[in-house]
Amino acid sequence: MSAPAFDFVIAAGNPALLANPYPLYAMLRAASPQFRPPIPGYEGPGAVVLTRYADVEAVLRDPRMSVDRTRAHLVKAFADRFPRQLLEGPDAFRSMLMMDPPDHTRLRHLVNRAFTPRRVEERLAPRIEALVDELLAPHRPGGELDVMRDFAEPLPAIVIAELLGVPARDHRQFKQWSSELLAEGPARAFEPGAQERTTALFARLREYMRSIVAERRRAPGEDLISALIEAQAERDALSEVELVSTSLLLLIAGHETTTNLIGNGLLALLRHPDQLARLRREPDFGNAIEELLRYDSPVQATIRIATEDVAIGETGGVIPKDAVTVTLLGAANRDPAVFPEPDRLDLARENVRHLSFGLGTHFCLGAGLARLEARLAFEGLLARFPRMTLATDAPEYRPNPFLRGLRSLPVRLS
Repeated sequence: MSAPAFDFVIAAGNPALLANPYPLYAMLRAASPQFRPPIPGYEGPGAVVLTRYADVEAVLRDPRMSVDRTRAHLVKAFADRFPRQLLEGPDAFRSMLMMDPPDHTRLRHLVNRAFTPRRVEERLAPRIEALVDELLAPHRPGGELDVMRDFAEPLPAIVIAELLGVPARDHRQFKQWSSELLAEGPARAFEPGAQERTTALFARLREYMRSIVAERRRAPGEDLISALIEAQAERDALSEVELVSTSLLLLIAGHETTTNLIGNGLLALLRHPDQLARLRREPDFGNAIEELLRYDSPVQATIRIATEDVAIGETGGVIPKDAVTVTLLGAANRDPAVFPEPDRLDLARENVRHLSFGLGTHFCLGAGLARLEARLAFEGLLARFPRMTLATDAPEYRPNPFLRGLRSLPVRLS
């Protein structure tokens, strides 16, 4: 049996389209908004790729659409190509990201207290401001700064590490591991050795997190992992696998997406000097961040599995039971039916109802923290270096088309 050859996904992994996937999204939305990529050698419900805002929104809200990848017929048909931790078994990665209610509800309730708006603003804002100053202090006007390496990567990594109870000194190590893991995206899923590489990376991250959990058991602190351990001991609230998987998910998701929000957002501002000038004149960073999230979302797509045949849209399209449904958030965020002139960055755009944090039950738990970190990051950068300019015309992107982010972003601090 030949490996699935998703022309769409392979195209999305092309360097030129990594740099700008939005023309491809527009083409799909106009020609085939409910796109069925061909899969040679495979018979079954396959996959459906959605590009219209209305369709994506409907799927994200629909309780018939599961996040449990193991339901998918396509995953079962090609189980030998997927990381073993993403399938069923004793080492399965049981995190909220891949759970439906009621298990998802139970785990989310346990960790939600750490991300309430009051806790984020009152307890985390002063620490984030101090880290922004600390990371930018060594850099001076007249020099250069790699925004990704020296600022956008360490800032959220240190914040989530301290929140969880992970040694902040390890942030570069777990950042490297998670970057390697997330680089094994859909365009590389069927390369020789992909399953072995990804399985080994999962195992390395899991062992690291197990060691952290063991340390927190010996010496509990005022951190989230200690709180989860306490809940496990007192109420049998979660299993050991769920404890490790949830901690690992928060560690990875808590810094990867915010890193890319800062990088993608700053690049957009520097490429649109009129909007950057407007932000300096009228520093409404809250609304600006919503438009930056819409314009170039850190998460370009998310997956759902249909638990039954699901009709979508006004065209009578149907997502077959057990089909993989790829909701292209990046495409929905540029749908002209919802956003006038969607390819134009407009920091004054009102009612920016982007889908970058998802919707419904699985709306991003850390959305408030990501917004706060981005606001304080942009405020710090623009206050300290008001005349920074790009040091390259073609910054390099990471290879995963669904988790959109830069490898580096060199700027001149002129």
